[in-house]
Amino acid sequence: MLGARAWLCCSLLLPRAGRGLSVSRRGSSSRDKDRSVTVSSSVSMPAGGKGSRSNCSQSTPQKVPNRLINEKSPYLQQHAYNPVDWYPWGQEAFDKARKENKPIFLSVGYSTCHWCHMMEEESFQNEEIGRLLNEDFISVKVDREERPDVDKVYMTFVQATSSGGGWPMSVWLTPNLQPFVGGTYFPPEDGLTRVGFRTVLLRIREQWKQNKNTLLENSQHVTTALLARSEISMGDRQLPPSAATMNSRCFQQLDEGYDEEYGGFAEAPKFPTPVILNFLFSYWLSHRLTQDGSRAQQMALHTLKMMANGGIRDHVGQGFHRYSTDRQWHVPHFEKMLYDQGQLVVAYSQAYQITGDEFYSDVAKGILQYVARHLSHRSGGFYSAEDADSPPERGMRPKEGAFYVWTVKEVQQLLSEPVLGASEPLTSGQLLMKHYGLTEAGNISPSQDPKGELQGQNVLTVRYSLELTAARFGLEVEVVRTLLNTGLEKLFQARKHRPKPHLDNKMLAAWNGLMVSGYAITGAVLGTERLINYATNGAKFLKRHMFDVATGRLMRTCYAGSGGTVEHSNPPCWGFLEDYAFVVRALLDLYEASLESAWLEWALRLQDTQDRLFWDSRGGGYFCSEAELGAGLPLRLKDDQDGAEPSANSVSAHNLLRLHGFTGHKDWIDKCVCLLTAFSERMRRVPVALPEMVRALSAHQQTLKQIVICGDPQAKDTKALVQCVHSMYIPNKVLILADGDPSSFLSRQLPFLNTLRRLEDRATAYVCANQACSMPVTEPSELRKLLHQ
Repeated sequence: MLGARAWLCCSLLLPRAGRGLSVSRRGSSSRDKDRSVTVSSSVSMPAGGKGSRSNCSQSTPQKVPNRLINEKSPYLQQHAYNPVDWYPWGQEAFDKARKENKPIFLSVGYSTCHWCHMMEEESFQNEEIGRLLNEDFISVKVDREERPDVDKVYMTFVQATSSGGGWPMSVWLTPNLQPFVGGTYFPPEDGLTRVGFRTVLLRIREQWKQNKNTLLENSQHVTTALLARSEISMGDRQLPPSAATMNSRCFQQLDEGYDEEYGGFAEAPKFPTPVILNFLFSYWLSHRLTQDGSRAQQMALHTLKMMANGGIRDHVGQGFHRYSTDRQWHVPHFEKMLYDQGQLVVAYSQAYQITGDEFYSDVAKGILQYVARHLSHRSGGFYSAEDADSPPERGMRPKEGAFYVWTVKEVQQLLSEPVLGASEPLTSGQLLMKHYGLTEAGNISPSQDPKGELQGQNVLTVRYSLELTAARFGLEVEVVRTLLNTGLEKLFQARKHRPKPHLDNKMLAAWNGLMVSGYAITGAVLGTERLINYATNGAKFLKRHMFDVATGRLMRTCYAGSGGTVEHSNPPCWGFLEDYAFVVRALLDLYEASLESAWLEWALRLQDTQDRLFWDSRGGGYFCSEAELGAGLPLRLKDDQDGAEPSANSVSAHNLLRLHGFTGHKDWIDKCVCLLTAFSERMRRVPVALPEMVRALSAHQQTLKQIVICGDPQAKDTKALVQCVHSMYIPNKVLILADGDPSSFLSRQLPFLNTLRRLEDRATAYVCANQACSMPVTEPSELRKLLHQ
């Protein structure tokens, strides 16, 4: 929380109305939590307003669009027919606010956000609320996925001055963009425990007219306090903290919060958090002979298995939903995000590397099948998300989960054929319903369905092992497996005829980077060239459509146009730190999967650009946004949390270590040390908030392995050694192909490669560290032993 003085100036504008939509840093709010508004502000005043949410008058969307009709963002276009005089984020809106001396109402969300839809329908389509906004405020709409810098700055204010945050985010700003009131979702009218949006607007209007100078002064105090609170710098520190200490503390914090029965690290809502699973696997590897190491592995594998069996996984169409509304991973919030698919597929591939259990590789392949079917542009890029809401039938109002849930009647009609050889009369539908827990009354608790939209519906979730289901009906396990897979395919085909959820066809460089990594790593682990080709096409898409050759800069967004074309906003939205960090990591992963050095060369150029645009030469670490792009924002932040996505600084720390391994350039290591030192205090205080950075700290303080394969990249013996490396879980390494050409890119970067020779003209492997290499080996079995040391 803020200091005393700043907190005083954020005393509540309105009576606090419950805990609000408090969520993980990057997720929309849970259906099963109190939907009361979270409000923070500068001046107290009484509640007011009339009626209740049910009495809110709504109008049909206006036929005359507002200026958002000219925007590319699907989220902004969803508001293009509101009676609100919306502006996109930009100078036109700011100039108007200053000229007319009006506060800015900033509304931030994204196109697949359930509660953003609710506020749009209830408030932004309301004629009276539209008039209030148009007369007394300058209304600005922001897609948080297009402008993560704007989102982070004002979410920092909301989280610091209230009990949580979430989307939609509602913030009131001075004409100079300093926040003075913040909240999340507001119902349109007051209820018994909720403050209505209309009331909030009336009270802010009143205070702006009567106490504007106080609001301005207090907003300045808040901004100053936030600036001090959010500063991340090396200070007087010279070195980062001990990796062993940070590892131990991070593991202990995770162990304390672990759910023994269902896996995961919270009661509800429960999020996948791949960054935590990555940390646990790394912790296991470095502590595998200890009890804590075994415990870390068990926690990660059990969580992955329970997620894969739960309703958070779409058993019919594959892929994972955003999060579970319950402890059991049963009833999800149904939206599907690209960044979850890209990270989870890596976690399941790593689980397969560690265990050899095809359960995990099958889940990974299912994720990639879903992305290829539903989130892929034909030119190689990847779309952002699919919505949680869709109409149950054409012409009906959208409901959350409608596309994904099933009644017993539907399944019985689709799967009515008898199962031969069963110990009792049985249809394939009854078999599937038993295995996946479907019931006549529905398997969704009323507490998870407060609006009654899912009565009688079922979410598929694995209730029994294949062996138990087979034993229950006297069938062979493989027979049951085949029957279930056939049944799921029939459900998938039937589901195609339902109205589909909205597709956010915006393509983000950062999330495309995560997905390229997912395809590259999984393709390498499984030895599947087709998957590596998907990664290659994704990287080609990034270079063709999201990279400006003249300036060397990445673009943040592009959009699917008509006829399979790709469109850009004008002017373009330039990349943020996470775009560079995630794309650089993707290119390093793709190099190791394909061994095509052109991707490595591009990674180095992008890293140079990232350093130029975002590096803090005084405090260390990277800012989230360019100085020029964020001009006017009251804060320039460094993201300090590994949440639904890893912090771009955490990813950058890993990238710098790997780039040093590929090039030997000492400046990469020096930057990594400065970065880790800048985040020292944050890691010491709450290591569990930065598990990915703690992993980078461990990698830095251990020895990075350079695994060099000398050979013809197309030869079978070279491929056998490469596949041996990919089959093993070795996070702290770089894989290098030395093809014998002294003029090659890598040979020029690492001259010692020219001294390594093939034995008897066979592909030969060396494991190097600290400028010393092992004895050469030519057999995969010998290499495996060497890498286990």
